[in-house]
Amino acid sequence: MDTGARESGAVRDEVDVVGVPVPVARGGVPLLRPATPGDIEVIAELRATVMRADLERLGRYDEHRVRQRLRDSFSTRHTSIIMTDGELAGCVTVRPSEGRQWLEHFYLAPHRQGQGLGSAVLRAVLERTDAQGMTVALNVLRGSAARRLYARHGFVLESQDAIDVFMVRPPGGRTDAHA
Repeated sequence: MDTGARESGAVRDEVDVVGVPVPVARGGVPLLRPATPGDIEVIAELRATVMRADLERLGRYDEHRVRQRLRDSFSTRHTSIIMTDGELAGCVTVRPSEGRQWLEHFYLAPHRQGQGLGSAVLRAVLERTDAQGMTVALNVLRGSAARRLYARHGFVLESQDAIDVFMVRPPGGRTDAHA
């Protein structure tokens, strides 16, 4: 990452990461970079940290499984690393499957949550999928606060089970159900 003079909010360029053009900027604005194989363990730890409270609440937390599930599905081809102020702030995976784009592994470090970073990244992803005319699907754990973020961006309930809530957002996304 450029470590030269920092100018808050000054856009330098644009990168196309996981098919999503995202502004590359200085001064706290997110940068998405392609994931590398070396990112897997850091992201596995981030996943374990971020999901722990919800998984414990659901009686599903397993120290090994929470990390292994990320390792088993990690794809450098479809994953972007979210960077802010030169540090890893999170990740997001967008992969095609069954005629949809699946939003997966969208994690932000706890100290980066609640600052609009998740919304900024999600908007960039959804602008691209909207332009492609693609439906976006995801699943979130029951009771997770992340569900409110997705609802604000046009995702609606598709189905649910005892553990997961499956949500979908058609191209253009805004529905009467958004929060």
